[in-house]
Amino acid sequence: MIHRQIWVDRIERAWRQAPIVWLSGVRRVGKTTLARTLAGEHYFNCDLPSVAARTAEPERFWASQKGRVVVLDEVHQLPDPSRLLKIAADAYPGLRVLATGSSTLAATRKFRDALTGRKREVVLLPVLAEETDAFGANIEQRLHRGGLPPALLAERSDPELYAEWLDSFFARDVQELFRIGKRTAFLRVLETLLRQSGGLLDVSSLSRTCDVSRPTALGWLEALQVMHAIHVVRPFHGGGTRELVRQPKVYGFDTGFVAHVRGWDRLRTDDCGPLWEHLVRDTLASLPGGRAVQFWRDKAKREVDFVVPRGRASCDAIECKWSAAAFDPGALKAFRALHPSGRNLVVTPDPGDPYERRLGGLTVTFCGAVHLRGLLG
Repeated sequence: MIHRQIWVDRIERAWRQAPIVWLSGVRRVGKTTLARTLAGEHYFNCDLPSVAARTAEPERFWASQKGRVVVLDEVHQLPDPSRLLKIAADAYPGLRVLATGSSTLAATRKFRDALTGRKREVVLLPVLAEETDAFGANIEQRLHRGGLPPALLAERSDPELYAEWLDSFFARDVQELFRIGKRTAFLRVLETLLRQSGGLLDVSSLSRTCDVSRPTALGWLEALQVMHAIHVVRPFHGGGTRELVRQPKVYGFDTGFVAHVRGWDRLRTDDCGPLWEHLVRDTLASLPGGRAVQFWRDKAKREVDFVVPRGRASCDAIECKWSAAAFDPGALKAFRALHPSGRNLVVTPDPGDPYERRLGGLTVTFCGAVHLRGLLG
């Protein structure tokens, strides 16, 4: 069993703020395995009828769990999960509860109570760049196979694994949460977004390409965000007339699926750069504090891959490059002319120590994704 300490630390930090942690993430991302690595955990699989029967009397159940770390895996399968968790938080101080599900808690139909003030949410992401070594893989394998543990731990890339995941995703997550009946059209929208991953989102073009109405496309986009299948990254701007202010970018949840729908049976050098950008986005999203991850683009199509605001007058600019030699400071220089305060980072797969260079009148730090937690955390 591979220990994912980054996420254990995130859960422990969340428990210091609230008694209930809602751990969500896409199917097969490793939620159950992570939960089973927690010290002192007492695990309950809520798919089992015996667990439903045992939790039917919440007071008796929680009284028997005093002093324990209680894991309720797939808690939404229980008849009234919000009542069960509310009683735990309100009547049994000192309990630490981890509840898991594939989507955000608010989207789960059975949660009539959002547990405001009683819970914190942690979204488990596919294997991060800094976790890759622990899974016995290199960065190229991580980009090509993706970060779902079953795919990354396999001896070779298996196209059937991705097809099976899509079938299971629709049959369980999509149907349970949203009861969308148009399977072929829905998966066509998801696959189109994966194929265009990392690009600007044009909802009208998406609806035409997939032959669905614009309102339907918007509704499905929201559903895919709730289930963590896509990540919307919004533009950063300061009110400048030449800055992009509305049109977001969309990233697929996993590089393996992006490579799969694009038909990449092997990666060329030119393929690695866009996939590396996805992996850096995940690293930024995993940092504690819940800071926004945005991007910057102007009407001249100059772009900074990611911008992380640090306050009213400061923001960190992050460029993602498969090779440090490919970095051109032109876009970053244009960005800093409008937003001068903050750190400038170029993130590459090189795990060597960070170093600084003076380029285009700017101080730029070159670093690996493994260093972002220390530089920005």
